[in-house]
This record gives sequence, structure tokens and C-alpha cells, in this order.
Amino acid sequence: MNTKVICFANNKGGSGKSTTCANVGFSLSQTGKKILMIDGDMQLNLTLTYFTEDKALSMAKSEKNLYYAIKNQSDLKDFIIHTDYENLDIITSSTLMSMIEIELFSKWQREFIFKKALSTILSDNEYDYILIDSPPVLGTWAMNILAASDFLVIPVEASPWGLFGLANMFDFLNTVKSISPKIELLGIAVTKVDTRKNYFKQTMDTLKQTNNLIFESYIRLDSNVEWSQDNSKPIGVFKKNSRSANEYYNLAMEVDKYASR
Repeated sequence: MNTKVICFANNKGGSGKSTTCANVGFSLSQTGKKILMIDGDMQLNLTLTYFTEDKALSMAKSEKNLYYAIKNQSDLKDFIIHTDYENLDIITSSTLMSMIEIELFSKWQREFIFKKALSTILSDNEYDYILIDSPPVLGTWAMNILAASDFLVIPVEASPWGLFGLANMFDFLNTVKSISPKIELLGIAVTKVDTRKNYFKQTMDTLKQTNNLIFESYIRLDSNVEWSQDNSKPIGVFKKNSRSANEYYNLAMEVDKYASR
């Protein structure tokens, strides 16, 4: 087993990035895969999928979170927290991640600090997948995450503004490839779909023109997702038999299929 690192990134807000990362990770864990989730976003949305707001904020105020690990260039293995779910661990975020660009600025080889911090976990080979939620800002920190990853998944919202900035994302990926050639675009995951709207078809047609893999499993709009977030649970726990739980599971199986080639 070789641990594979997959990051979920899009510089366009509202793409469903954190929700997709969280629920793909949970779905993979349900198949027996050992998963480590890493919350790289100051908004804590990935953390809040697995812990209540009070618990998430308490961990954010402690020193056992990603911000302090990166600030002090510590071994990330020491920051792993077990969730309530089998096969699923997490490294939580902090609102202080808003300061991470400043912390990285003066560091030597600053684009590879995250990769170095991950090295022990990767050499242990305990996990099948490490899934990372990236911030919606294409700076040094996002470059750190992509440079440490094997694959990138870009969630894209099926809306008139959903494709805005996608070209910037492709350009950023190419920039990262110049320092970390191994990273590949695994695919584009289409989210917040309303199949009744014309712009869904327009989104799909435009994405196909990029000649990148578009996952067959798209995620439709479903209020159950918001309710699951409100209850700090993955959709597969909050409403196991819902359409969205099934869609995220199918997407996770595609991610596993293509990442395992």
C-alpha cells in the first residue's frame, strides 16, 4: 500500500470544495480504506463536518491544529485526531490559518514545508488516502498543499458563475508542476447541480472542452447536505439512504478508481 495524497481546491468560493472533500473521505472510509483528512482552510468547514462548533473552536484555540504544526514546522503525525468514525482520522484547522501566508513568507524552501511535515505519515504508510481541503486562495499555502499532493480534484459549481476563475486554477496547477511534477489533475467534480436548469448543460459542455476528466457522478442540490452540516455529521451518517449520500459514495468510488490506476 502506498498512501496517496489528494487535495480538493478551487479559488472560486461556493464550489462545494469542503463538502465534497469531507463526504468523499467519509465514503472511502466506509469501504474499509484508512483515511486521514487534513483541514487546510481557515473557515474550518472540514473540521465542522466531524465535530460540533464548540469542539471545533476549542481545538482551533488550542495548539494541536494545523496552524501550529506548520508555524513550528512540526511533524504532522503528532497532530492527528481520531474521529467518531472507523478508519477516519483528521488534522483540524484554526482560524489562525488566515496568518499562514505571513508565517511561510520568511521560511527556507517555503513551498515544501507542508510536504516535509507530512513525510513521517507518508513513510509509515498507515493510510490509504490523505485528503486535504485547500483554501480558496491561490497563494504560498495552496502551493504547499498542491506540491505535497499526488492528485488534485477541482469541485465546480454548476451555476452561471461556477466556471469563473477555472482558468486561473489550471494556470496555478501548471505553476506547481514546475516545482512538483508528480501532481496530476485527477478530475473535475460538478456540484450543486439542478438538472432542470439550462446552465447545467452549459457547464458540462464547457468543461468537456477543457479535455480533462469530468467525474460521471455529479452532486445535485439537496437540503439534506445543509442539514447534515448543521448537525456536524457527514451526509452518509445524517441520512444514509439519501440521494446525496449515494452521489458522494459514487463519486468516492470514481476517485478511488482513477487514483488507483
